[in-house]
Amino acid sequence: MNKLKLVLIGNGMAGVRTIEELLKIAPDLYDITVFGAEPHPNYNRIMLSPVLAGEQTVDEIVLNSWAWYSQNGITLHAGKKVVEVDRVRRIVRAVDAQGTITEAEYDRLLVCTGSNPFMLPVPGKDLKGVIAYRDIADTDYMIETARTHKNAVVIGGGLLGLEAANGLALRGMKVTVVHACDWLMERQLDNVAGALLKQSLEERGLHFMLGAQTQELLGNEQGRVRAIRFKDGSEVPADLVVMAVGIRPNVELAQQMHLHCERGIVVNDTMQTVTDARIYSVGECAQHRGVAYGLVAPLFEQAKVAANHLAQFGIGRYAGSLTSTKLKVTGIDLFSAGEFMGGEGCEEIVMNDPLGGVYKKLVIRDDKLVGACLYGDTIDGSWYFKLLCEGSNVSEVRELLMFGEPDLHG
Repeated sequence: MNKLKLVLIGNGMAGVRTIEELLKIAPDLYDITVFGAEPHPNYNRIMLSPVLAGEQTVDEIVLNSWAWYSQNGITLHAGKKVVEVDRVRRIVRAVDAQGTITEAEYDRLLVCTGSNPFMLPVPGKDLKGVIAYRDIADTDYMIETARTHKNAVVIGGGLLGLEAANGLALRGMKVTVVHACDWLMERQLDNVAGALLKQSLEERGLHFMLGAQTQELLGNEQGRVRAIRFKDGSEVPADLVVMAVGIRPNVELAQQMHLHCERGIVVNDTMQTVTDARIYSVGECAQHRGVAYGLVAPLFEQAKVAANHLAQFGIGRYAGSLTSTKLKVTGIDLFSAGEFMGGEGCEEIVMNDPLGGVYKKLVIRDDKLVGACLYGDTIDGSWYFKLLCEGSNVSEVRELLMFGEPDLHG
């Protein structure tokens, strides 16, 4: 019996996790072909920050070695970007740096094109030394630049921006973080925790400009960035500008294939595209019930469901994910999840010890924990997250909730 043909577009974490899950439950169902635009095997993109910080090497963050693909009978086309999909004849076409075309037929297609970094549309964004922070090539570029240049500006005070800033500072650069909002990581922290984080990072030598609006990037005669200018006319020198102002689902190929896209590729609860039941999409490029997730935990939950259907079991359903946040900067502990900002109908339990650098805020509504924001002491984060996901009634333990998970063996 001829095997079905499965083609994966995108050799990243979400797509390859789907293949791993599929191999567990239906190892012999498909001939699998994988196309990846980067010339690397599948690696842990989340761990690029420790690579930049010099705490790990690229080899150490590889998730699936070259050997893994061949051991599992998977044809890998690394360094080949898919440029066209013929949905009528079910053929995928990819091209490499030399212009050589590779084709593969499919019975089922998995589109995992991930996301693209958003670049601020300001004058000078195309100057040399202005980059996003997305892959191994960006990380290598930053490491090289840190050897020869002094001043770095990171635009964006979110998770990724702060991890980039910390890594560049550890590499010896003078780093200024420019952030348009009033406090750091405003999507994951409230203003109190954001202020504690800023203080911790300033102690490590980082500089911050909050509420600052970038007007343009200025270049030198060689076409390299030399400074950043703000709307108030002030300037900061910059030999390297890293833009970390958000990501957008990469839907260019999907649109070309005439798949229905909004912000991302629209999928149903079985991770099939609403346009074509033979085509699945998981990861940052997929939009499920109006949401495109940019964190790893939801992507892995999606992968399990997609694998279940590709294996022809057809019982899994993805209902969306609750997400939590952690920062990968050694020595800084923070955690947030749910509706940590509170709001109407919510009660807040707060413990604040600014001198000790510890802040905890729990948000309760209708006797349920609906949000948590922790800084400095995050040991109970996973317990709070469990309460949040399960929607447990916490009225019985309300008085003790701030002190973490009760020791039932004591």
